[in-house]
Amino acid sequence: MTTMSGYGHDPGPVSVSTLGATTVTAWVEDAIAAPSMHNAQPWRFRFLRAENAIQVHSDLERAMPRADPATRGLHLGCAAALFNLRVAAAHAGWAVRTELLPDPARPCLLATVRLIGAARPGAGVEDDLAALYPAIRRRHTSRQPFTDEAIPRAVKDDLGAAALLEGVRLVFPDVWHVHMLLDLVRDAEGRDASDTAASEELRRWTRTGPGTAQSASDGVPDYAFGPRRLYGRAPVRDFAGRGGVPGRGAAVFENAPQLALLGTAGDRPRDWLLAGQAMERVLLRATLDGLATSLTSQALEWPELRWAVRDPQSAMGFVQMVLRLGYGPAGPGTPRRPVDEVLDIV
Repeated sequence: MTTMSGYGHDPGPVSVSTLGATTVTAWVEDAIAAPSMHNAQPWRFRFLRAENAIQVHSDLERAMPRADPATRGLHLGCAAALFNLRVAAAHAGWAVRTELLPDPARPCLLATVRLIGAARPGAGVEDDLAALYPAIRRRHTSRQPFTDEAIPRAVKDDLGAAALLEGVRLVFPDVWHVHMLLDLVRDAEGRDASDTAASEELRRWTRTGPGTAQSASDGVPDYAFGPRRLYGRAPVRDFAGRGGVPGRGAAVFENAPQLALLGTAGDRPRDWLLAGQAMERVLLRATLDGLATSLTSQALEWPELRWAVRDPQSAMGFVQMVLRLGYGPAGPGTPRRPVDEVLDIV
């Protein structure tokens, strides 16, 4: 897949050779604000000066063999970071060409972003990317209760259109399907609780205690757990498990959460990379629209449950992510690894 990014005004002539390490570092810092499963941040970037290209690699040391054995979720997170990189480049006035899986012999090389010069108005379908830039740092996963205020149809249509720009479908399931989804999530939560390997993997990415949570550079710190659920059916993963967190409150969550399914026709690494970019485009668009967001993958982590998540009345072949959307408080920012740990310049 090849795409072009544009910018909202003509920045004048820019030489590709003027791109330096400082600019690339800033772009990667924006890229890694993306969400990833358990905030594992399973990505690496390499700037090839001679080729004016930035590579996006997966970091398999941060994979999750139990919850994500095929690395589908890892691909989604890396693709979300790739999308942020495209947005950052567009915001800076650069046109890029993105190649997915450019080398079949190197499956961990997920994408190459080639810098091709100054973007011009009307250069392509990505002319709107720069407008998403302010949402990159505002978007946070919210594990807080949302209100019962319905999302307007026009906003839903805009989010669906955002997904389509990346070649992916976003659908809002009917009430009966939402109830089924919630039952599947509850089933998955029960399986996770009784699966020792799943529980230990989750604990690996949980950061609890004042010293640990505040100094963490990855994982989910306890200040981002959100309140315990008194009741309500919102599908929010409880990273505390059966353990307690001092000072953690409890709250009533929504009984009728507003969910959306993001899916693709195929289910191969290229489809996962398309879905991850669409996911981040939708999340950024939702943030600008004043929505709080969270991601729900529990039922997708069990193959026998994942197939049941799809809407049989839609043409969506494979659900890649379930999004919870609504009006409520944004979650706190979670830690990020230092850029020098994830970026190589050669």
